[in-house]
Formats: sequence, C-alpha cells, structure tokens
Amino acid sequence: MASNDESIKQTRADTRTGADMTPSTSQPAVDTHDLTRTFGGFIAVDQVTMQIDPGEVCGFLGPNGAGKTTVIRMLCGILEPTSGSGKVLGYDVARDSEQIKKHLGYMSQKFSLYNDLTVQENLTFYAGIYGLSPRERSRRLPEMIDMAGLTGQEQAIVANLSSGGRQRLALGCAIISRPSIVFLDEPTSGVSPTGRQTFFNIIQNLANQGVTVIVATHFMDEAERCGRIAFFSGGQLLALDTPGHLKAASLGGFLVELELPDAMARIPGIESQLYVRECSLHGVVLHVILKEESDLAALRTFTGVEPNPITPSLEDVFIALAKKSRMERKEHDG
Repeated sequence: MASNDESIKQTRADTRTGADMTPSTSQPAVDTHDLTRTFGGFIAVDQVTMQIDPGEVCGFLGPNGAGKTTVIRMLCGILEPTSGSGKVLGYDVARDSEQIKKHLGYMSQKFSLYNDLTVQENLTFYAGIYGLSPRERSRRLPEMIDMAGLTGQEQAIVANLSSGGRQRLALGCAIISRPSIVFLDEPTSGVSPTGRQTFFNIIQNLANQGVTVIVATHFMDEAERCGRIAFFSGGQLLALDTPGHLKAASLGGFLVELELPDAMARIPGIESQLYVRECSLHGVVLHVILKEESDLAALRTFTGVEPNPITPSLEDVFIALAKKSRMERKEHDG
C-alpha cells in the first residue's frame, strides 16, 4: 500500500471519532488561486487557479509529468502548497487538511487493494479504517458489492479478479464512507475499453447523487465523458471548460486533414504558409489549422492534395493549447 493512501486512511480513522463538520454545498467544491508546488528548483505545479462545482465530473487531462497528480495530492491535503491557496469543500488545503480527509475518497492507479484478501474482507477493512458503525457497514458492503458488479463473488480472492473487477472494487473501497468528493488518479490504466466505459457509468451515477468527482486521465475518450476538462502541461493549467467549448474556441481556425507521403517532412513547409496557424502529425496524417475556411484552395494548390475538413478532437485542442503556452513562455522569457 502506498504511503499516501495510508496517510488518508489513518487520518480519516482518527478524525471520524471527533465532531464532524458537514461541508457546505453553497460554495465551489474546489477553489484554488495561484496554487503552486516546487521541489527544489523544479516547478511541479505553477500558479493553478480553478473552480470546480459540487456534483461535477472534472477530468484532469495531460501527459505524465504535467502536474495532475501533484495538484490532486495538494487538494487531498497530502502535500502542502509552496505558495498560493486552495480550498476543498470550504476547507483550506494548508490549514484544514484533516477536515478535508474526512470527506474525501481517493483511488490511485494501483487500486490500493489487498490482493491476498477476499472482496468482502477488503471492503470490511476499509469500512473499519473509515470508522463506519456496524449498522452502516452492514448496509454499505452489499451496496458496494452490487455497484462493483461482484455479487456472488464476495469470497473471491482479489488477485483472481479481472482488472475491471479490481478497479470497481477499489472504487467501492474509496466511496464506502459516502465521501462528498472523490479523487481518482489514473484509475483505469490497464483496464479494457469496455471496463473503462462501465467505470465511467458508475462515476456519472455518483455525480448524479451530488458527489464531486475529479479524475486524472490520459485517455481522450474518458475526458470526453467529463462535464469539464482541465488541461495540464508543464505544471500549468492551460484551460478548464466543457469538451464542446474547448473544441469550438481553442483552435482559433478551420481544421483539415491531409494525407501526404513523407508527412513529417512536409510540416515546416506547410507551417511557413501565411494562411496556416498550425500543422501537426496525427498517426500517418497531418492536421492543419487554417486561419479561414476560404484558405482551403491555397492549401490545396500548395500541397497538391485535397484537404479534408474534420471536427477537432481533444487531442487537437491539447496540441494547440500546449503550443500556445510554449510560445507565450518563450515571449515572456524574452
């Protein structure tokens, strides 16, 4: 078990015995201002400002090292910010970390399960860690087993479950105490597409019950299912908006696809054209952002092939945002 998971579990066990404070739903579930975390001279998270509403499913999207996990650890009260501020459920992430941990569920990509225990034993263990009364435990265990689709497998050893079954059980362990906010850090790595879809159906049901869900992922199809997406790159928050708004507003031009031999070698020449905003390789084809739809004819003449207008994907959006961020940094650094 990871030490971060142990920190959350132990704190929740300690604090549930004291007076409980119910988080307010009249304010953002997450509210940060210039939240920053450095490790020596390395800036892992750089002045992140965001608001996430109660009952929202928000996807944290970005490559490895983008800062997603570090942000989550600060919001969970595991890691103290170097500067800036943040609140989760109205509690300050620096001063009230113990209160935050009382109301959250956390699931890492390693699932945090005991593989040599049964399904029921894992759930019973987490129910005890979270301080559930015997009566509450007797209600919640069958609910979590049903949610995970493991009815009839209560005595199965976790190591023998499918990856999707372990994933759903880990989520059940994370939410057995009815948290107000759930953090899922790359929870579907190694899980089949069908398993990921089932998992996200469960997440949406949680949100429908008013639970705020923040899920870090690098899968574009998962991000599409989130109410809003926070794009991270180089420790910075590039954008936070709905998938539809991001696609409509972020490219700043008209997107087309080109099939060309030696596509990679053609990028510099295409990008040198005044009517081209960006050109990037996607698999074996090029995606080109034109300034105007009327520039199609000029691109056709220059390349000798017919440009195919396409609907932008989240990958297109991310590439455009990351490139814009790099250019702004370069201009700022002079």
